[in-house]
Amino acid sequence: MPGVELHAECSRCFGLCCAALPFTASADFAVDKPAGTACGNLLADFSCGIHERLRDEGYAGCTVFDCFGAGQHLSQHTFGGVSWRQEPRSREPMFAAFPVMRGLHELLHYLTDALDRPETAPLHADLRTRHTELTSLTEQDAASLLALDLDAERARTGDLLARASTLVRSRPGPEHRGADLMGRRLSRADLRGAHLRGALLIAADLRDADLRRADLLGADLRDTDLRGADLTGALFVTRPQIAAARGDTSTRLPGLQHPRHWESG
Repeated sequence: MPGVELHAECSRCFGLCCAALPFTASADFAVDKPAGTACGNLLADFSCGIHERLRDEGYAGCTVFDCFGAGQHLSQHTFGGVSWRQEPRSREPMFAAFPVMRGLHELLHYLTDALDRPETAPLHADLRTRHTELTSLTEQDAASLLALDLDAERARTGDLLARASTLVRSRPGPEHRGADLMGRRLSRADLRGAHLRGALLIAADLRDADLRRADLLGADLRDTDLRGADLTGALFVTRPQIAAARGDTSTRLPGLQHPRHWESG
């Protein structure tokens, strides 16, 4: 439905994910970087100097991040296209507002997914109302964004998404909400309509598993083996989740492209 952009366009952003957010030296990042400090790879035009080599240079974490369009919205709308380099006084409020705006955009992504499902027709009026409310919040100035209770907005939206999930899954499958399934062998498992919201599936073996219509909102798919898995119609799946997993061209995804690193993995 009409509203804010939910796909990141880095060329219209002031490198907010590269400057506002912290990262710690690990398998995902080559170095430590505190919040509010620009990454050493961020160029003067806010592009990344190693964008095509991020994984080779030890920045795999950057390749699984998605702001859901929050970066360009904050840069071009909230701050009127004036960067934190042009106006240093905007640096602190811009960086602080970025996670809030990203949270709102992520919620709008989930609501859009729910609205795209014919099974949720009985909830479409409520879903549209909530979508309009959150869209209005993204139009606020930085001070209002910083005063926002994002947890409360998540809770209100989450209840509605749970009702949408029940309608889509119709005949619910296995109940694994918030379950610790780290490293679990689930190859070829029948997880159709499964409730996997918030489940820990780190390094789980889901090769050739049937995840059609499963609810994966907030599921941790880091290093999850999805080769040959079928996620057709799976609910609330995001690009960061898929990018953090392992898969191949036989993995069937719900309207998302296969990450480039899968093809070489």
